[in-house]
Amino acid sequence: MTDDGELGERARKLFAGPIAFVKSAPELKFLPDPDVPEIAFAGRSNVGKSSLLNALTNRKALARTSNTPGRTQELNIFDVGSPPQIRLVDMPGYGFADAPKDLVRRWRFLVNDYLRGRAVLKRALVLVDSRHGLKDVDRDVMRMLDDAAVGYHLVLTKGDKVKPSALGALYEATMVEARKHPAAHPAIFTTSSETGSGIAELRTAILEAATI
Repeated sequence: MTDDGELGERARKLFAGPIAFVKSAPELKFLPDPDVPEIAFAGRSNVGKSSLLNALTNRKALARTSNTPGRTQELNIFDVGSPPQIRLVDMPGYGFADAPKDLVRRWRFLVNDYLRGRAVLKRALVLVDSRHGLKDVDRDVMRMLDDAAVGYHLVLTKGDKVKPSALGALYEATMVEARKHPAAHPAIFTTSSETGSGIAELRTAILEAATI
């Protein structure tokens, strides 16, 4: 078995084991002690973040899914493994229309403080809806990550909702865009929470990033 295969099997076993919601943190002071490597999830509202978290963890309702944009305005923390080996941090969705300015400002302060002030943050995943591609709000977050020197993967979600030819073109366009950002990792993932496509590969990348 190759090293990649061994890592993939370790990731499969880890995510098949104990996973628990820890807490919601409206501010950094409420976060758990920084003693476990963290992987952060970022994405526009309704990009499929909760569905992806549920697919990654083989749970149906670990992360609540909602049709109400902007519902989550806290950092939601999940421990993977017992004792925890990885901590998943679900950041508030961004880019929802008609949000009050104070809510947007609060989001920016919370996320920016977390990105810049969390030494155990190993990598971020920026989720992009395959039906729409990168938007300006995604690029804003990518620049925040660049400025904070936090490495990140772009993850295309809902890949089953797009024709393969269109998905391939989107992948290429996303790769071109990623090359413009210093903190963007060259590996881009195409996933579907419905079919499970790309989920195992993303689990492996999460474990790899957490153990660097």
